[in-house]
Amino acid sequence: MSAAGLLLRDRVLASAALAALGVLSWAYLLTGAGMDMRGMGMPMVRPEWTPGYFAVMFAMWVVMMAAMMLPSAAPMILLHVRMSRERRTRGGAPLSSGLFVLGYVAVWTAFSALATAAQWALEQAALLSPMMDAESRGLAGALLIAAGLYQLTPLKRACLRHCRSPLDFVMTHWREGRAGALAMGCRHGAYCLGCCWMLMLLLFVGGVMNLAWIAGLAALVLVEKLFPGGQWVARLTGLVLLVGGSAVLVGG
Repeated sequence: MSAAGLLLRDRVLASAALAALGVLSWAYLLTGAGMDMRGMGMPMVRPEWTPGYFAVMFAMWVVMMAAMMLPSAAPMILLHVRMSRERRTRGGAPLSSGLFVLGYVAVWTAFSALATAAQWALEQAALLSPMMDAESRGLAGALLIAAGLYQLTPLKRACLRHCRSPLDFVMTHWREGRAGALAMGCRHGAYCLGCCWMLMLLLFVGGVMNLAWIAGLAALVLVEKLFPGGQWVARLTGLVLLVGGSAVLVGG
């Protein structure tokens, strides 16, 4: 097969794998998230945090982060597939790019563990409802204001710049081989985490099980990273969050 044919095959396989992961992740959320137990007449009881329940919540966070973050990372992943094939890295393009994705997902898996622990702590302090949204206006307002401030920081801008420039990232952070691909995935995941971690914590405001809130935050991340003017959208979002958080605190 020609080099062009191999590259096309790699891109098709990578695109199909990403699409499958996205569909499966969102299917999981559709079946397990957005279920209003109050509307179904089910009792609103705080769960007991057994090791098994922690594992279920951790798995939910991992799938949720994959559903929300992988679409915005798709251009970077597909570019890695192309560069990996063109540079003929050891191990082949599909495997190397698979390790790149693994490194990226590993960063968000670590975040998911911390988010699950934060959820446990907030529920133990009776700051979250059984639907996993903030019962405390103080908590909701503080998270909104913190997210708004972070949107305006130099760190946010720097991380977003890396996320919006896949080619620049590849040219400055390329590593050969399987270990290099894994390291690149971790590094790109770290930039992505630095860009979006405060937005992900807003799930505690709108509800970890609120499907509309999840989709809205995912759409915001996609616009910030992939659309023209995304950096200005991030700044405008920061101002809106500041105003919204202040209104919540004043109203409380």
